[in-house]
Amino acid sequence: MAQPYSFSFSESLMAKNAGISLKSTHFDIDAILKVYDAIKPFAEELGVDVPKPRLAGFGYPHVVSLGAPVEFPEDGEPNVFPLIHTPEEIDHLKEPDDYLAAPLIQQRLKISKELVKRRSDAVPNFIGHSLEGPITTAVLLMGQDFLTLPYDDPKRAHRLLNFCTESALHYIAALHRHCYGNAPVEPGPRGIPDDFAGMLPPEIFGEFVVPYWNRIYDGLKSTERHLHSELLREKHMPFLRDLKITFYDPSADQYVTPELLKRSCPCRFMSRIQSWDLRDLTAEQLEKLYQKIAESKPYVIAFSMDDVNRREKIKRLLKLAREMEK
Repeated sequence: MAQPYSFSFSESLMAKNAGISLKSTHFDIDAILKVYDAIKPFAEELGVDVPKPRLAGFGYPHVVSLGAPVEFPEDGEPNVFPLIHTPEEIDHLKEPDDYLAAPLIQQRLKISKELVKRRSDAVPNFIGHSLEGPITTAVLLMGQDFLTLPYDDPKRAHRLLNFCTESALHYIAALHRHCYGNAPVEPGPRGIPDDFAGMLPPEIFGEFVVPYWNRIYDGLKSTERHLHSELLREKHMPFLRDLKITFYDPSADQYVTPELLKRSCPCRFMSRIQSWDLRDLTAEQLEKLYQKIAESKPYVIAFSMDDVNRREKIKRLLKLAREMEK
C-alpha cells in the first residue's frame, strides 16, 4: 500500500540560508524575496517543489486584532503578551469595531499585497495562519492562569472561551471580506490548531473544549474537520469521534506515537519524523524509523529540513519516501 509523505523547509533554515534575520521575513519585502530565491537551488537539488514567497508564518493575527501586544525577536518565534491579568477583566472584554484596524494587521496586509505585485508566484492574501483554537487563544490572552480557571471560576472560563470563539469567527469573516471583495466564506475543509487544549483532562474536556470546537468548525462551514493539537493523550481520542474530526495532526508530541494512534485514533492521522530525530539519528536509523512509522499506516508522514548540515540525511529520507509512495 502506498505511503504518502510531506516535505518542507523550515522558515528558520530558509532565513539562515539567505543570511537574513527571521524577524525581517515578517516585515521586509526584499528580505522575503531574497529568502525564497536563495532556497531555490536547495529545492532543485532535492527534487522538491520550490516554496512560494509569502510573509513568515504567524499564528497570532486574531489576538493581535484584539489588542494583544507581540514581540518579534531577531531570530526566534514571535511572543504574545497577555491582555488579561485578573479573572474580573474577562467581564469587560469587548470585540473591536474593526478587526483589521490594528497597526500590525494593516502592515501585514500591505506587505502581502505588495508581494503579489512584485512576484506573480507569491501566495496571495496571506498575513498569517487564520486562528488559534479557543483554548490556546484563551491562554494567549490570559497566560497560564487560564488553565486553572475552569476549576476556580468555571463561569468566567466559559465567558472567555465564548469570547475567543466568537471573536475568531468574526475576525476571519472580516479578513475574508477584505481579501475577497465581500464574498461569503464558502464551505470547504477547515483546520483548527489548538495545542493547549490537551492541557485540559478528559474529565472536563467535554465541557470546556468540545462545544467551542464544534462552534468554530460550524462557523467556518467545515466540510472536513482537520485538527492540529499537540498535547492530547489517548483518553482524549474518543472526543475526536464525537467531534467528527476527519484528520488529526499530533505535531511534535513525542508521547502520541504512531502505534498509539493506530490503536486509538478514530480518524486519519499524520505522523512526523521530528527535528530531534533528524539531529540525533544516522541516515540508516532514520530509514528504519520511517519504515516503522509506516507500519501504523498514517495518512501522511511529514518531515522538514531545518539544518543544511542534514542534507544527506534528507536526501536518503526523500528517496525512501518516494519509493514507498509508489
